[in-house]
Order: sequence, then C-alpha cells, then structure tokens
Amino acid sequence: MRWLFSAGFLALTLLAAWVQALSTSGTRLLVVLDESTEKGSYSKFWEDLESRGFKLSFESPKNEKLSLFQHGARAYDHIILFPPRSKGLGPALTPKLLLQFLNNAGNILLTLSSNFPTPTAISSLLLELGINLPSDRTSLVVDHFNYDTVSAPEKHDVVLLPRPGPLRPDVKNYFGGRDTDVIAFPRGVGQVLENTSPHLAPVLRAPNTAYAYNPKDEADTVEDPFAVGQQLNLVSTMQARNSARFTVLGSVEMLEDTWFNAKVKSSRRDAKQTTTANRAFAAELSAWTFMETGVLKVNKIEHSLKSINPGDKPGNDSLARLGDLNPKIYRVKNDVIFTISLSEYSFTHYVPLTLPASDTLQLEFSMLSPFHRLPLRPTQTTQNSTIFTTTFTLPDQHGIFNFRVNYKRPFLTNIDEKRTVTVRHFAHDEWPRSWKISGGWPWIAGVGVTIAGWVGFVGVWLWSEPAFEKGKGKKRQW
Repeated sequence: MRWLFSAGFLALTLLAAWVQALSTSGTRLLVVLDESTEKGSYSKFWEDLESRGFKLSFESPKNEKLSLFQHGARAYDHIILFPPRSKGLGPALTPKLLLQFLNNAGNILLTLSSNFPTPTAISSLLLELGINLPSDRTSLVVDHFNYDTVSAPEKHDVVLLPRPGPLRPDVKNYFGGRDTDVIAFPRGVGQVLENTSPHLAPVLRAPNTAYAYNPKDEADTVEDPFAVGQQLNLVSTMQARNSARFTVLGSVEMLEDTWFNAKVKSSRRDAKQTTTANRAFAAELSAWTFMETGVLKVNKIEHSLKSINPGDKPGNDSLARLGDLNPKIYRVKNDVIFTISLSEYSFTHYVPLTLPASDTLQLEFSMLSPFHRLPLRPTQTTQNSTIFTTTFTLPDQHGIFNFRVNYKRPFLTNIDEKRTVTVRHFAHDEWPRSWKISGGWPWIAGVGVTIAGWVGFVGVWLWSEPAFEKGKGKKRQW
C-alpha cells in the first residue's frame, strides 16, 4: 500500500512539474522593491509567477550586498523593478549596470507610479532606450470619457481600456485576449516612444481622449499637456539586438490583488459593471518579458541541388552532387532547394511557427547585395516545427555567396542565419558542344560552306593541266 501511495505522489509531482511553464532564458527572478512596500498587496502576482516555475528573490534597493553579476556572469535571469520611494535605486542598480544586464541577455520589467516621483536614474535609463517620460516626474494619465465610475468618479485617473489589438497586420498579437475584456489602468504614468527606433513597440496605448498632466498644477485647464491620445503609451516594450527584453508598465497598481479581479463600470452610456482582465494581461505581459512567449528557434537549415545537368560528371569533386546536403560549392545556373525548420516557444513547449496571413519569411541569396530575395513557403508541419522551403536557379555569377534568413518582427526574437557557399563558373568540359545549340547552326553551315569551297577551289587548281603549243616548250598564252 505504501508503494502505491509513493507512486501516486511521484506521478502528481511529475504532472505538476510538467504543467509549470519554464522560461527559455532561466527561472531566477529578482524582485526589487522598497522595504516599506507592501509585499502582500501583490500576492496573486507572485503566485502566478511561482506557478510558472520562477524562483523569486526579494531584495531592497538599499541592500549593499545586492549584485546583478557574480564571477562575470548574470546572478539573475530576470528583474522586476518596483517604483522606489527614495531618489534612486542604489549603487547596484545604476543605469550602466542595468544596460549591462540587458547586454548580457537579461530581461527587465520596470513599473512606474504617479504616486511616487520617478527617479532621475530611471528617466536617464529610459532615455537611453528611446523612451521619454514627462520632465515633471509626477505626471498622471486621466481620461474624462473612459474612467471607472466606481473607484474614480471625480479624479478620473483610473482609465478603462479594451484589450490591445495587433500592432500591424503582419505582427502577431500576444496580448489580445477576448473582445469583451476590460483593463483598468489606475494612476499611471504615460510614455512617448521615439519614432526612429525599430526596437521599440507599444503594447497598450491610451484612448484618444486621454492626456497626461501634472496634478500639482492648480489651474482649471491644462494648456500644455505632455502628450495626448494615442501619443501616450501606457505599456511599452523594447527588444534589443540580442533579443533581450525590456518592458515599461506605467501603473504598478495594475499588479495589485485589488485590481486583478476588481469590479469596474465605465463612464460611457449604458455601460454595465464588469470584472477587470488585469490578471490575465499581467500574466501575458510578464510571460512575454521573461521569454515564455514569442521565442523563435531554428531547428535546422538545409540546402542542396534540386536537379542536376545530365552532362555533369558525378566524379568531379568540385561539383555538388544530387542528394548531397549543405555542399560547400555550387555551379552557376544550378537549380537549388533551400529549407529551414522553425519553432516558437509557448509557455511550456515548442510549437510550429505560424505566420500571420500578411507576413512572409524571406530568403536572401547575396554577395555584397542580394541577387535573389525569395519568399519561403510553409511546406510541412511537424509536432513542434514548421518547415519553410523555396527553390531557385543560381545567378550567372561566380563568387562567394550567402544563404541568409533575416527575420525581425516586433514581439519575436530575432533570426539572422547565414550559410556561406562558393559558386563556381562552368568547367571547360561542361560547356555544350556547338552543334547542340540550334542558334549556332547558321555559323556552322557558313564554316562548312567556306571549307568546302576552298577545298573545291584547291582541287580544281591542282588537277587542272595548263595548255602548251606543239614544238615549243613554252606556255601558250590565251
């Protein structure tokens, strides 16, 4: 009976471990919050993170022993920064060290609040990344048309929003949820992104009627707001070249237990009371930030000849033979087939990559610049991968070429894969004979006629006897 109980307990343990989501970049999570911050206010958020396999370490920014690196390597895989009540984050969390953490493929979730002034160090860090905050450091986002009448009937500083839509038609939406979901954004700080950076992407934008202002201003009207409408980003993301992720959450109160399942009612006419979707949105946002979603993996890359010229000699070592995978050398005008297998990580396991209908994966065959830029079509799907394939004819140009797949989209890790090959010219015994080329037949006929005419003329000249007069040994002139 005891062994049966042990077997059942082991099975339950394995099942629980299998259900847990594991980040592709590690499970060590540092949570930086002030000692005076009420840790218990975010208990549901901690439970969600721990249920997904993260090992949480709570530290104060004032801790002198805190260090993001140990023996030259990251001491943590991810960081959550809560708004400090002091003027800074301490010597262990300077902007330089946080950027170094990002450069070492660490991920950061930064939270803000209008209840506490934003430290200058955080503003400087965000400015380095192309994210601008209000200069007054106490800015607040309000909306007089989309607010919660239950918790903010007068100040209108609890903004109610629907789930965000896709950023572009060719970008997958990881934060969509249901159309009926409502997100509460209480007393938050808005951000403005630089338009020139391809690494920045907004997740949640403010409604058209929202604006940011300094609540310390006692004027009845706001003459010069920091930003208005969808210029304001309530949740912003940055993905670096090494695919490290940085997320700015403008309202730390969104993560509190109070707002995870709060009852809210919009100020719009005929609005009904509903439950917020903050908990699901926080789970999706933290999952993306900590590399549980949107992570691409290249399983294998193959290229080979699609067909072979009947005149090619298989014994030639400098020639790619039919059936050889990933040869180092091809010949001009060879027909080539290229395949790449891709997977996407989704919380617990890899699944086949599915592209949006308006998006295309492309292959570049380039020397200094692309000679071909071709779409890769999905031709096969396995249990955890999608195989993309294309075929083409090599250009009539010899040299060193690259098969390159450069796929970079918002909210997806970057793919930049190269395979270098040599493309040689025709060998002297690989050119087709002249009589096999129909366009050369007139020239061949001309050469034949010329030779035949010359031979005929020489024959006539040699075999024609000259005439002589009788009795004289001289030639007779006619």
